[in-house]
Amino acid sequence: MRVAVVGTGYVGLVTGTCFAEMGNTVWCVDVNEAKINALKKGIIPIYEPGLSEMVERNYASHSLNFTTDIAEALETSEIAFIAVGTPMGEDGSADLQYVLSVAKSIGIHMKRHMYVVDKSTVPVGTSEKVRVAIQKELNKRNSTLSFDVISNPEFLKEGSAIADCMKPDRVVIGVDSERAEAAMRELYKPYFMNNDNLIFMDIPSAEMTKYAANSMLATKISFMNEISNICERVGADVNKVRRGIGSDKRIGFSFIYPGCGYGGSCFPKDVQALIRTAESFGYESKLLQSVEDVNKAQKEVLVRKVKEKFGDDLSGRTFAVWGLAFKPDTDDMRESPAITIISELTCAGARVKAYDPKAVKEARECYLKGNDKVEYCDSKYEALKDADALILITEWKEFRSPDFYEIARLLKNPVLFDGRNQYDMKRVAEYGIEYHQIGVRSISSEVTI
Repeated sequence: MRVAVVGTGYVGLVTGTCFAEMGNTVWCVDVNEAKINALKKGIIPIYEPGLSEMVERNYASHSLNFTTDIAEALETSEIAFIAVGTPMGEDGSADLQYVLSVAKSIGIHMKRHMYVVDKSTVPVGTSEKVRVAIQKELNKRNSTLSFDVISNPEFLKEGSAIADCMKPDRVVIGVDSERAEAAMRELYKPYFMNNDNLIFMDIPSAEMTKYAANSMLATKISFMNEISNICERVGADVNKVRRGIGSDKRIGFSFIYPGCGYGGSCFPKDVQALIRTAESFGYESKLLQSVEDVNKAQKEVLVRKVKEKFGDDLSGRTFAVWGLAFKPDTDDMRESPAITIISELTCAGARVKAYDPKAVKEARECYLKGNDKVEYCDSKYEALKDADALILITEWKEFRSPDFYEIARLLKNPVLFDGRNQYDMKRVAEYGIEYHQIGVRSISSEVTI
């Protein structure tokens, strides 16, 4: 099929590339000329395992094309995906200005019946707004062209987005016509040769499904972090509690790992947007507000532990930080706990030596820009030199089995604050390291600070 994807951010670029990989002819559109020129040269603006090679291969075969001109992309396309950002507004609601701007452009430039697909994460009712925006432009043209608006929310996980796109566990599609359903079945048929996990429903339900899914996962994370805080106070071990409840098949182990809070482009924004959507319909979502409140507080837990150990005034102290991205296998720092933790430490007078395999550029140029108390290191062990303690924030693979002897040797004080509960407490203590976890009372070695 001939497909246009408007927006070459995380969702748009991955989606368009994977459609091209299956043999479709895809035009990816973006108003950012520098980004489009870079993509034509094989320069990928995000880190996602496997994406660069797939883009290069499909661009070389002309299955994947890049342009700043939406009219060029729509010239031959049958389906147009809207995959632009929906940033969080000041009140927490989703900002739809970019979505509706694309809808307006489609109405201006479409030349045949068009299937317009909302791929961006949008609140319930957005498809109708898209429909109105397109029809308004068609009316200005005195055009009788027809179109269908479809909701097809994305469920990509950063770090495994290619696999999620090529082998999806389900694809949710909201339609209001048999014609639209047939077109989407044709587009997604190559992805489901051995099963049929296409789930068709009405458009409002599809829009709601995305928010409900992310809010459920965020709820599990905040619930487990709430349990971890209780465990620490009553003397229980949250790691053992997690195993105990996760073994219940009704609960399972997914998303019940304690930590220093969730971040990224989806969970924080989508929870807030659903809260605001509920409010706009006269409903107060007490549970989701609590999920958000717990997560905000959880980003402060490691800072609290550091101050309990070293005092509120951290002047003259230096802390090594492992991990800046909100999760491993991505360079995305949006809403990352590292932003809060490092900012709080430096505000208290500390200096930070930070290392991350992929996100240093993002930190330096955007999220921690201007913080002159942060030094960026080229390796995890370089960050340890002359530091008073190590703080682990992101669970990258290279942090899973470090040299604890080297950690103890390089740190001025062998103290480790683990925001992801990565290690066995007794084993770490054997190296003379004082080890602090989330939701567990610390095991102290004979360390004098």
